Amino acid sequence: MEFEKSEDFETRWLELLRSLRARFGKELHLNGILFLIGVQELGQGISEFTKEQKQDLMHIATCKLFSLSGYYELDRIDEDGWPHYKAVKPIPSANLKEQERMLKWHILEYFDREE
Repeated sequence: MEFEKSEDFETRWLELLRSLRARFGKELHLNGILFLIGVQELGQGISEFTKEQKQDLMHIATCKLFSLSGYYELDRIDEDGWPHYKAVKPIPSANLKEQERMLKWHILEYFDREE
């Protein structure tokens, strides 16, 4: 997976955070962004979600994000409309900081494709 230079990456990340803050009227952090992506991928709009459903939405988001690099692929949509992914290849092992950067990079790719 190819990452751009650190300065470019940080600039793009901060621009995305500013854009999301302007759109939603509050500061969003990684988990909040994952939740939003999960809701988007579920496609049923905003509603009340249980704690377990919120965790599931963040899992959906993570799988969707890593599907952009071929680590996961959509397996099926269940009877309630929830997507289920399957692992296609293992995600490279990385320390916590590297994992966060990989996730942020995928989030940037996701929003680039949404525009």
